[in-house]
Amino acid sequence: MPKNPIRKIWSEGAGVINGWLSIGNPFSAEIMASCGYDSITVDMQHGAIGYESMLGMLQAMRASGVAPMVRVPWLEPGAIMKVLDGGAWGVICPMVNSRADAERLVSYVRYPPHGNRSFGPTRANFAIGADYATVADDEVLCFAMIETAEAMSNLEEIVRTPGLDGVYVGPADLTLGLTGRQYRTGFDREEPEMLHAIQHIKTVAHAAGIRMGLHNGSADYAAKALTWGCDLVTVSNDVRLLTQAAQQSVADIRRLISSELSFDAEESSNGRECGASY
Repeated sequence: MPKNPIRKIWSEGAGVINGWLSIGNPFSAEIMASCGYDSITVDMQHGAIGYESMLGMLQAMRASGVAPMVRVPWLEPGAIMKVLDGGAWGVICPMVNSRADAERLVSYVRYPPHGNRSFGPTRANFAIGADYATVADDEVLCFAMIETAEAMSNLEEIVRTPGLDGVYVGPADLTLGLTGRQYRTGFDREEPEMLHAIQHIKTVAHAAGIRMGLHNGSADYAAKALTWGCDLVTVSNDVRLLTQAAQQSVADIRRLISSELSFDAEESSNGRECGASY
């Protein structure tokens, strides 16, 4: 079994650039995987993606060499074990609010004696390696999402959970959890208390010897997060990228059409004026 590409990047002292998929389609996954990301996460929580779609997406990404991860719908053993058996290099689990939640998460990701994961790496044996079972506990990544006030209050205990590799910050939910609807929803936080919260999570995670990932809405913010010391940054997602590209394309063509019509109208006007002078 090869070394997890994400762990390899970290061992070289670099940050991981992560893509994000919410559209349940193998072709779009294949396209995204060819674009230069270090890893790509399939979102089964908020994305329009079921298990069969996810499996096809992992298969489509295999040729690119990108490291696939999956955000599972919830802290549920069957869902977590199946995405790992399907060949995910890591799991991101939402709404982990306590040390007990984190311990349950780890137990679903690790084989005995370190956890309770059931043995059956149906596709992982082919996609990752025939010796998968012997080294999976050392290579597969386990991320707990920190996105609620309760999780923040239990942060010190969560990050010290044995077997947990990192925490992943969902800034939209974290902002709602810590400030209610005082601010806009979404990513790329600039409020002082939210910047402090994100930096605090990173500091506490690193002090415990684990990694910290952050979800971002733009490349500019993701680059800034890397300078803060974030270990993994997600840069937008397929839905947002498609929307932005489509909107820009439509805006461009409408601007060009408008310019062309204005030019034709001006030419026509000049022609009439010239004709009237003879």
